[in-house]
Amino acid sequence: MKSLVVYYSRTGNARFVAETIAAEVGADVEEVLDLKKRSGPLGFLGGGSDARRGKETEISQNIKSPTGYDLIIVGTPVWASRPSPAIATYLRKNDLSGKKVALFFTQGGKKPAAVEQTKALIPNSEFIGQLSLVNPLTTKDESEKQIVEWCKTLVS
Repeated sequence: MKSLVVYYSRTGNARFVAETIAAEVGADVEEVLDLKKRSGPLGFLGGGSDARRGKETEISQNIKSPTGYDLIIVGTPVWASRPSPAIATYLRKNDLSGKKVALFFTQGGKKPAAVEQTKALIPNSEFIGQLSLVNPLTTKDESEKQIVEWCKTLVS
C-alpha cells in the first residue's frame, strides 16, 4: 500500500510525529507550508483565531499529489480545538475521496475536539484511525512507543 504523510507543524511537534510515522510505515512525506507568518506569540494568537473562525490560509503548492496514494495520514497541531488553518485549507483543496485516511493531532492539553472538525473535511474517504499526542517533543520516548503501536494498526 503506497502511503503519504501530510502535515503542518509550527513548533516541530507534528514534524517529529510525521517523520516517525513515515519511517515506520515507509511513507512519503509532504509538509504543508503556511505562507502566512505564524511565528512568535502574535503568530500563535492569530493562528488560533483563524482556526476558531474556520479561516483558510494561503499554503504552499503540493509537491506530491495525494491521488497516487492508497493511504493518506494527515497531521496537524490543534489550535482552539480545531485543525490548523494550513491543514484545513489542504483538505479543502485536495479530494481524498476513496482513500484510506488516518489523522494525527498534537496539542498541549486535553483530548482535542478537532477530530470531528477534521473528519468533516475528508468526506467520501475511509477513515481508519486517529492518534492524539500531548507535547510529543517533551515526551519523545513515550510518544515514539505510541506512534509505533498506532502505525501497526494502520498497516494491518
